[in-house]
Amino acid sequence: MNTEILGIVIIFFATVLLAIPLGRYIGKLYNGDKTKLDFIFDPIDNLFYKLSGIKADREMNWKQHLVALLTINLIWFLFSMLVLMNMSWLPLNPDGNPSMTADTAFNTSISFISNTNLQHYSGESGVSYLGQLVLMLFQFISAGAGMAVCAVVFNAMKERTTDKLGNFYNYFVKSCTRILLPLSIIVAILLVFNGTPMTFKGKDQFISVQGDTVNVSRGPAAAMVAIKQLGTNGGGFFGANSAHPLENPNYFTNAVEVISIILIPIAMVFALGFVLKRRKLAWMVFGVMMLGYLLLLVPTVYYEMKGSSNIAAMHVAQPLGSMEGKEVRFGPAASAHWVITTTVTSNGSVNAMHDSLTPLSGMFAMLGMMVNSFFGGVGVGFLNFYIFIIIAVFISGLMVGRTPEFLGKKIEAKEMKIATIIALLHPFLILSFTALSSYLFAHDPKTYAAWLNNPGYHGFSEMLYEYTSSSANNGSGFEGLGDSYPVSIFWNITCGIVMLLSRFLPIIGPVAIAGILAKKKYVPESAGTLKTDTTTFGIMVFAVIAIIAALSFFPALALGPISEYFSK
Repeated sequence: MNTEILGIVIIFFATVLLAIPLGRYIGKLYNGDKTKLDFIFDPIDNLFYKLSGIKADREMNWKQHLVALLTINLIWFLFSMLVLMNMSWLPLNPDGNPSMTADTAFNTSISFISNTNLQHYSGESGVSYLGQLVLMLFQFISAGAGMAVCAVVFNAMKERTTDKLGNFYNYFVKSCTRILLPLSIIVAILLVFNGTPMTFKGKDQFISVQGDTVNVSRGPAAAMVAIKQLGTNGGGFFGANSAHPLENPNYFTNAVEVISIILIPIAMVFALGFVLKRRKLAWMVFGVMMLGYLLLLVPTVYYEMKGSSNIAAMHVAQPLGSMEGKEVRFGPAASAHWVITTTVTSNGSVNAMHDSLTPLSGMFAMLGMMVNSFFGGVGVGFLNFYIFIIIAVFISGLMVGRTPEFLGKKIEAKEMKIATIIALLHPFLILSFTALSSYLFAHDPKTYAAWLNNPGYHGFSEMLYEYTSSSANNGSGFEGLGDSYPVSIFWNITCGIVMLLSRFLPIIGPVAIAGILAKKKYVPESAGTLKTDTTTFGIMVFAVIAIIAALSFFPALALGPISEYFSK
């Protein structure tokens, strides 16, 4: 037990120690400063610019940034639909996997361009190698796009008045070639040397101890696993995701992958401090995010190591803790650590089955996605947090009787309206679509019987989790939910709509606010200026997150995991 806890502590400190220099490097890239690796990456970036006809030095305003973002995502969505619906006859399909139906391709395409990676299919049997490579490309694109828009907001927060906020394509290409690609190569090499396959050959065979012939799927898995973690994508090469022994062979690869999940989201916070030259502000943001992360992590580890109350009631000893749905090579503590790390970010990969978590652990996993601002996805996690900063500044300004100001810019009605809409969008999408699915099931349980493997409170939790995961662009699931054909059509379409709205509207809102504020007259700080880099203001931001985000979901959580906990 002590060894398991020690493993979590070592991974935690290793992540922070790696994130600080990475954040400094990211800050230099987004500031346009020279780095030691420019001689390697400048030619690569310039090749992309030349082939695409991009003028990387052309400054854009916030509206032009959003047009660029939405345009490239529309093009890649159409390309993804074309490939996924025609995989059966396209090349790189040695196992003869079929093409996707239109609704599954729709869901999968939106899922991967939105950085969600919600997979209503099994990777090794539902997608060809070409399909996997296309989806892996989108894992770079969606992560790079999120980091690029975050760089735009960083630029807008600087102490000056302007409507020129850098170049989206410059930020996007640098995020992909200079951050995501090098880190992915390192992680992929570590995985390959530990047994993760990297090949274009089809299934292999071996004779089991029983004498049966077993077909084992393989493929270019190591490359996809690396970017799925570093880009907070989460979509696995195999159906069992990182619980599969070929995706995550041992405790060392487990540590590498869980560090990869949260490394860039933490580094982006430190990059903020370097870009703005306000390191105290970055540490305030980091402190609030880390407090929320630990408040979810500690009880989850406790409950999973404690074991299941149902099994305890049968007088069965649980010396290892709650092991249902978990891999013995990881154990309950490492699994619980992964659960919270993957849900506070928009990653969604799993090394254990979330449907088998103890009730309160499942609730903490959902809370991480419901809040969706404790680190969050690469880039977009800070955008969600930025909305809460704006709201906290406005409320604090009203409390002390001054015009709310953030970094020298006055926050007025227009910015608050946008921030309020974005803050309420997340609970609206989750609760309204959960209500719709609950209504359909409750009024016609025979027709929709295939939806739920678990009746009662846990069945409600499965539906709530699905839409929470979709809206948080997370992609994990309570897999007792029946989302295979033909009942998958409902889930594919509704989850696709939720993923689409929850990806792009929460990007448009913060970028619009930042762009509007950037054009306003800069007012230097004075003795009466509200300090936003203090512990006091950090507590205020945390309180706003708790009230607006967490408490909005309490009635739904009371109907699901909380009722399940008290019913045992």
